[in-house]
Amino acid sequence: MSLNYVLVVEGPAYGTQSARSAYQFAVALLAEGHRLSRVFFYQDGVHNGSALTAPASDEFDLVAAWQKLAQDHDTELQTCVAAALRRGIISPQEAEQNQLAGSNLAAGFEQAGLGGLAEAMLTADRVIQF
Repeated sequence: MSLNYVLVVEGPAYGTQSARSAYQFAVALLAEGHRLSRVFFYQDGVHNGSALTAPASDEFDLVAAWQKLAQDHDTELQTCVAAALRRGIISPQEAEQNQLAGSNLAAGFEQAGLGGLAEAMLTADRVIQF
């Protein structure tokens, strides 16, 4: 039986294992034939959506991995807009609205409020938090 999953990621792309574990879990559940409809990045997890990460050539590029996973499996990547703004992860729309000099939200990510998470939770069979 195939289930629809939503992941909530609270750990940054680098510095803790949380986001990498979430990614590995996502890959495993997709390999088992489940669906991953949305990954919601909250608190420090919004750093997974930064276009300004530049890992060393011998390190795993977690931001790029999330982008490829989303593209290959039609998965939404959402950063909490309030948490992102506090941490300097800015979409082009938010940059314009807040009169900021630029934006740095990575391609394939979008910003959403907690309503986006609530909506996803209503339609998911399982919600897993990392």
